[in-house]
Amino acid sequence: MRHFLDFEKPLAELEGKIEELRRTTDAGGIDVAEEVGKLSDKAEKLLQATYAKLTPWQKTQVARHPERPKCLTYVDALIEGFIPLAGDRAFADDAAVVGGMGRFRGQAVMVLGTEKGTDTESRIRHNFGSAKPEGYRKARRLMELAGRFGLPILSFVDTAGAFPGVEAEARGQAEAIARSIEAGLDAPVPFVATIIGEGGSGGAIALAAADRVLMLEHSIYSVISPEGCASILWRDAAQAPTAADALKLTAQDLSRLALVDGVVPEPLGGAHRDAAATVQAVGDKVWASLEPLLALDGGTLKARRREKFLEMGRSGVV
Repeated sequence: MRHFLDFEKPLAELEGKIEELRRTTDAGGIDVAEEVGKLSDKAEKLLQATYAKLTPWQKTQVARHPERPKCLTYVDALIEGFIPLAGDRAFADDAAVVGGMGRFRGQAVMVLGTEKGTDTESRIRHNFGSAKPEGYRKARRLMELAGRFGLPILSFVDTAGAFPGVEAEARGQAEAIARSIEAGLDAPVPFVATIIGEGGSGGAIALAAADRVLMLEHSIYSVISPEGCASILWRDAAQAPTAADALKLTAQDLSRLALVDGVVPEPLGGAHRDAAATVQAVGDKVWASLEPLLALDGGTLKARRREKFLEMGRSGVV
């Protein structure tokens, strides 16, 4: 059964009727093909109308859709001969951050990402994509390894933010995030990051201090979640839709503000409705972003990356 979001309830009713009619036909009942066709056309138009005017809060819900393709979906489809690498060489391996080496369209690369999981068991194992300090130290280690061996870095970001637990703070969460950002900015190799779902706060930018930052059409990228922002400003998490609008967290807002470098279109109804097409589109856009960077030397890449992020402050974005 497909999972429908709150604002998709009219669509859920229509698609439920279509499925019911199809079962009637399969069971040997009367031919209802004409009626199914009419309802399918109506559902298609409703889907187009719904997704043509999504609010920032609705986009947040789409970005968090449980069936949305996750980091490992992209790794499995795009990276040949992927060899996972584990551990931060100091404390433990954090399954919320995945990483390793492989080939992307023939080019040897280092791959990083935050993985949320696809079912209850995997979500618990990956801590719902919220990394602890050892996850960011692993990311830093792999970025430094990539620089040592001249491997371009690709990252796929999908996290609500870094893990906020007491034990994470005790092990130096802020320092680990800062060092991971530093490693990204200082990498002497091409670096392309893609926000595939949620890009939450420092937990996201730790893996996205890149030459090119891409976002899927219905993904979000923000300094804080709408619920967190609402709790701070209004002491009321129910104000999350208002906060989402004020945060300018959508791919379209961030593209207009020149804070991201490209937006990847999603299939009608979101990435979860056609994961294969979404992965292909992301792969094409990542390669188009990566290929020109391969001709640049490490010093040029670092200088340009530095200027890219400094310019965000100079241009007076508010």
